[in-house]
Amino acid sequence: MNKPVFLSIIIPSYNETENLRRGVLSEVATYLGKQSYTWEVLISDDGSSDENSIKLAKDFCEKNSGFSFLQNEHAGKPFAVWSGIKKSLGEVILFTDMDQSTPIYELEKLLPYYQRGFDIVIGSRGMERTNFSVFRKLASVIFLELRKPFLLSDIIDTQAGFKSFKSSVAKELFPLLDVIKHGTGNVKGWNVTSFDVELLVAAEKRGYKIAEVPIEWADRDIAKGKQKEGSKFVSESIRMIKEIIRVKKNEMSGLYDK
Repeated sequence: MNKPVFLSIIIPSYNETENLRRGVLSEVATYLGKQSYTWEVLISDDGSSDENSIKLAKDFCEKNSGFSFLQNEHAGKPFAVWSGIKKSLGEVILFTDMDQSTPIYELEKLLPYYQRGFDIVIGSRGMERTNFSVFRKLASVIFLELRKPFLLSDIIDTQAGFKSFKSSVAKELFPLLDVIKHGTGNVKGWNVTSFDVELLVAAEKRGYKIAEVPIEWADRDIAKGKQKEGSKFVSESIRMIKEIIRVKKNEMSGLYDK
């Protein structure tokens, strides 16, 4: 009889050839192989246009026990994460980025908080972010200053791609997201979104306990196939401001209440 799975790790993937070739999944497998708890890793591909990315991820999953590959239509990162959540079997779910800018071993800082009664434990990069461009740092500061007076005033970093949830909580909250309910329209490339903000606001409104834990982070993303149309800085800033307004309206209307 198989033991219940304690931890499910979901890694969304979109045109990750260069990151895969430098061995990011081997880093994950090596670390997890030393742990005493049961685990699974779901690589959730967001309809990559790069066939090499799909092949490398698939081949790794076929050769490594505990790893599974999910092929999805291109719909954006939130959908790739949600696809993995629906297939997951773990008691706790972590989603983390393929590039391993936050190394998988930082998980050790998050898991103890579940024994203290928390429902959601998220990684926080703080404001000093190694290898972050000046423009990205500026965008992060602007977003923080615009968001905190209106939403999630006790949380510094809502956008780190290293978040964990009790499984039941993740499966309750994700269907509340506007992007899951209504889609993202014509998705092109690997767009940065602010679904994390809505996710955490919904959790807060429903009374779930959230812990924010400092983590190690340095930009290690070398994938060449994620370029987006237009200016990253301008388009992401505008999109995030609109998201703050939309989520605040939803919160005030009671959309996230039980």
